[in-house]
Formats: sequence, structure tokens, C-alpha cells
Amino acid sequence: MTPPAGGAEEVRVMLVDDSATIRAALSRLLAAEPGIRVVHAAADGRAALAALAQVEPDVVLLDLEMPVMDGMTALPLILKAAPQAAVIVASALTQRGAKAAIAALAAGAADYVPKPQGAAGGAADPAFRTELIAKLRGWARKKRLDRVGAPARAPAAPPPSPRSLPPARWRPALVAIGSSTGGPQALAELVARLPPLAVPVVVVQHMPAGFTAMLAEHLDRLGPLRCAEAREGEPLSPGRIFLAPGERHLLLQAVAEGAPRLRLTTDPPENFCRPAVDPMLRSAVAACGGRVLAVILTGMGQDGLAGCRAVVQAGGQVLAQDEASAVVWGMPGAVARAGLATLLAPPAQLAERIAALAAERVPA
Repeated sequence: MTPPAGGAEEVRVMLVDDSATIRAALSRLLAAEPGIRVVHAAADGRAALAALAQVEPDVVLLDLEMPVMDGMTALPLILKAAPQAAVIVASALTQRGAKAAIAALAAGAADYVPKPQGAAGGAADPAFRTELIAKLRGWARKKRLDRVGAPARAPAAPPPSPRSLPPARWRPALVAIGSSTGGPQALAELVARLPPLAVPVVVVQHMPAGFTAMLAEHLDRLGPLRCAEAREGEPLSPGRIFLAPGERHLLLQAVAEGAPRLRLTTDPPENFCRPAVDPMLRSAVAACGGRVLAVILTGMGQDGLAGCRAVVQAGGQVLAQDEASAVVWGMPGAVARAGLATLLAPPAQLAERIAALAAERVPA
């Protein structure tokens, strides 16, 4: 096998699924990937627990529906027995599967992947393969960084050009957040630390239809900000989070009087995504001018880069997640390398900056 690129450490994976066909298909897929090794394959949670100490995986890919011991029962036991491992759950693309996946994230799972449809055929799908490999590598890397200890505070981004720096007393009219791979957990950490805000928040998370409704319910329980899927024609209101539904672009539309309204479209995907961050940010600039605070979290690719350029050119501000805390530093890294971000930081520190700029002010 070809060694990992750039001297990266091998990613050790345990597969846990009651389907022998899916275990075999995933094993073949991962065997062809340099630097990833399947160290054990188990048919249920009990068998996985029995093997954990011997195989020491970096990532456990855990099916949720199994006989003997299902994934939700096994999850807390695996987390306790192998704290060094990230657990990624595999969930069916159904409402029930979405609910189970979000419940698993709340219970400590690192991430989820949609379970391959059609067994071996589904595992060979290029989109599934790309997502799975990115999450396996990303979470293994992040867990290793967590073990050695990342810097307590990430450095600020290189200063953008002077025209991109808003005035000292600049205040946003909107917070617009974009995220993808690893995003559900980053969003949860950020939202849980936000106080009541004097402005609305819109979020685009790359996620299938059905899953976004469950994610919105999860985020709604974490802090004082109410969160729900965005609805067509709904007016923006301060102190609320509007999450783009899966398979719909979320846009903002200015109106003659009152707050901008939300639009949901089935326009073609951008950056291979629907919903996508770029059209949301473009419409935010058109509706709110230079008073947009864009926040780009972990994710593959560079969705959000063009939109952030538009935000900065209009006089807005951009924050981005730092490399050490991101599962995949594609989206935030593209923004940082373009010199658009005024701060690179983990989600907790991004929440502090958002609060400093947009929190409700108590009258003196």
C-alpha cells in the first residue's frame, strides 16, 4: 500500500455493521485508499466493544440499527472504552434515520454519514466515497490534535486590505453562517455559546433534506436563540436562527417596508451543493448592504469564498474557523488564504466575537 501523503499518520478504522455485504463493500473501498486501514469489522455493538482494546481504532464507523446491541446502545460504551476514537454513525436517508443521527451527535458521536443505499453499489458512489474519506481523515486528524493539545488561542488572520476593515463601531444587521463537513458539531458548539442577539442569524449547512429539520431542533435546544428551518416568505426577525432546508437554496430578499424576507429556491446547485453558501451570501449583501457578518466553519471545497468577497467589498466582515479546530479546513481555509477573514478561531471564540458585535445591549 502506498504510504499516506505528506507523512500523515495512518488512519485506523473499525467497521460496525450487521450487513456482511456492506462490511465487505466498505472494506474494499477503504483498502484502495492510501493511508487508511480497516483494523476490524464487527457485526454488532457487543462484538465491537470486545475488540476495541486490541485494535485501537482512530475512527469507528458505527451502524445505528443492528441486532444484539444497536448503535445507540453501543455509542456511549464505545466513547468510554476508546476515548481516543471518533465515532461516525451511519444513518439511513429517512426521517427516522435523520432523527437517530442527530440524537447520536447529541450523545457524543463526532459526525454522521448517510448509509450506503443498495449495499455495494451505494458504497461505490463517488459522492459517498468523497464524504466518507474526508470525514475519516478529518476526524482522525482532529482527535490527534486534541490529544497533543492545540494552541489555546489561534492567531488572527493576516490583515485584509484596508477597504475590508469595517469601522471600529461597525455593527451587523445580519449574521450569515456557512458550514459543511464537520459542521453540525461546530454549529452546536458555536450556538450553545451565543447570547441573545439583536440581529437575525441565517445558516447554510450542507446536509440532505430531512436531516436539516432534525438539526434545527437540536440547535434550538442548545441556547437562548430559537432555531428552525427557514420557510418561504418568512420575515427575518432578531434573535432567531433560520436554517436552510436540505435541497433548497436560502436567499434573502429586501422589501419596500420592513425586514427582508426569506426565499427558498430549487435553482441549480452551486459548488456542487444545494443549499450553498455563496448564493445566500450574495443575497444577504443585496438585502443588507455592508452590514453582513459572515462566518465560515469547517467544510470541504470553497463554497462561501465568492460570497465572502462580496461581503468584504460591500463593507462587511468575515470570520472563519481555524485549522486546528476544523475537521476539514477547505472552506474556512480558502477564505483565510484570500485575506478575507479578520479572525481565525475555534467556534467558541467565534461566538465571543459574534456576541461582541451583535449581542443585545441592556440600556444603562
